[in-house]
Amino acid sequence: MLSYRLWVQAHPFLSAALQFALLGTLGEIVAASLRARRACLPCTAPQLLAKALAWALLGLVIKAGFVGMRGFTRALVEHHILPAFLGAGLGWAFALSTLTNVFFGPQMMLFHRLEDNLILRRRGFDGMGPALWTLIWFWIPAHTLTFSLAVDYQVGLAALWSLALGLILGLRPKA
Repeated sequence: MLSYRLWVQAHPFLSAALQFALLGTLGEIVAASLRARRACLPCTAPQLLAKALAWALLGLVIKAGFVGMRGFTRALVEHHILPAFLGAGLGWAFALSTLTNVFFGPQMMLFHRLEDNLILRRRGFDGMGPALWTLIWFWIPAHTLTFSLAVDYQVGLAALWSLALGLILGLRPKA
């Protein structure tokens, strides 16, 4: 774990991009394979490479978003807009997770959908309603745990959560 932590500290944006490129793309492959009930890709190989690059870009956006939302949340606590008990421990993790997913999450998801639409040459935002609901039932609890960890582990766990959500969504029955 020490070598991982040193790598993340030395290369915060590169590590975010690589972790999301790998784990986000893997999550899409797992979800597609579970839906098809056989090993398969969610799209063509060139599109999958483009999706990996899109996930890498998303990793950069998420890394910057996590840093910015920490400052935003800290400012709200320091200016007594949020109660003091949200300034440390589990209260801090919950406040940061909630604010991140309410203020940053929807825009990040829309950006990700735009990336997907460009790559897959489609239009529209079908399925965004259920995707946005994941901010409440999945991402707020998941990121409460994420933000309970040391900063060096947060982006890596967020990337793992992307894989976990791919697994969950791949297992859900079709509507």
